[in-house]
Amino acid sequence: MSQSYDRRLHGDLIGKQGSRRSLNTPALVLDLDALDRNIATMAKIAAAKGVDLRPHAKTHKSVDIAKRQIAAGAVGLCCAKLGEAEALAEGGVPGLHITSPVVSPSAIVRLVALNASAERLSVVCDNPANAEALAAAASAERPLTVVVDIDPGIKRTGVASAEAAVAVARIIAAAPSLTYGGVQFYCGREQHIEDFAERRAAVEDRTAYLKGVIAALTEAGLAPPLVTGSGTGTHRIDLELGVITELQVGSYVFMDDQYRACDLADQGADKPPYEASLFVDSRVVSANAQGLVTVDAGFKAFATEGKPPSVGEGAPDGARFAFMGDEHGAVIAPEISSRLAISDRVVLGVPHCDPTVDLYDSYHVVSGDTLVDIWPVSARGRSR
Repeated sequence: MSQSYDRRLHGDLIGKQGSRRSLNTPALVLDLDALDRNIATMAKIAAAKGVDLRPHAKTHKSVDIAKRQIAAGAVGLCCAKLGEAEALAEGGVPGLHITSPVVSPSAIVRLVALNASAERLSVVCDNPANAEALAAAASAERPLTVVVDIDPGIKRTGVASAEAAVAVARIIAAAPSLTYGGVQFYCGREQHIEDFAERRAAVEDRTAYLKGVIAALTEAGLAPPLVTGSGTGTHRIDLELGVITELQVGSYVFMDDQYRACDLADQGADKPPYEASLFVDSRVVSANAQGLVTVDAGFKAFATEGKPPSVGEGAPDGARFAFMGDEHGAVIAPEISSRLAISDRVVLGVPHCDPTVDLYDSYHVVSGDTLVDIWPVSARGRSR
């Protein structure tokens, strides 16, 4: 189904007061006012520290959201995969940085083609053979900017030592068809440590390692012009430590359940700095059992590697959600079947935003209870 399917279902609801309540469900709903406040808050925090902001589009996969981030001051967007970068470039988004290595011959051909048309494209590299392949494919007339990816200890991608970083950087810097862009250092494992002090200690340890790699590069005459990394969970810590020069934050725009469980700013019980803006609206389809009602959002509506979705508007306080199959979920609370009737709406939180977004064709953009637009998930399925 294409984005036009959602337009056919809901296009006539745009601009009508209260139209959110008429959406066919399950629907991916985006609160525009909360989104814009989140975008503005992060932009202000980064600007105050003099650090560039290149948000991660793997979170939202949306040309519309990317353009709002750039309008607020972002220098560009990060993309996890080449396909995401192609989709955003097609939508006119500049300054794209691909945060995963592009290694196969067919993908490198696509990367070089994208570099010929995209404004300020860059890509990571963590292997000498890949650096040499990129150098051979790219053109000195249109050099490709390549950033050395440093493994912070995840053992997923990235060079494994300072010596390896120097070796890869030397190949990049020596190639006329490449431009040495700097280094990338993304501490993915640390992002979701819930306690702020524990997270800070972990990031301080990893940053000490990063400083050692930067020192080795500098001694070799390869001081990185850019140190890109960080994330929603660690951005305030990284800004205080002062090594990262560009933030790759992503989930702050939506604040899914996993990030809302984290103390992002050492604020304790104070108001969190960002708001939940992404939801799945569901509808009661059966209310015949004691203590639960069945809604039309199941495994197909959410990424399910973590805890179940939180339960919000429409259900009694304290209600919880349990999956009941591909198409269905249970909203559980005492006497709920006598309080909710079939067709009643229940708003559910998103446990993990990135893969959940990839399940949908469109965002149903709302202001209050009014549907104000329908935006395509531009890079949905662009995982290669």
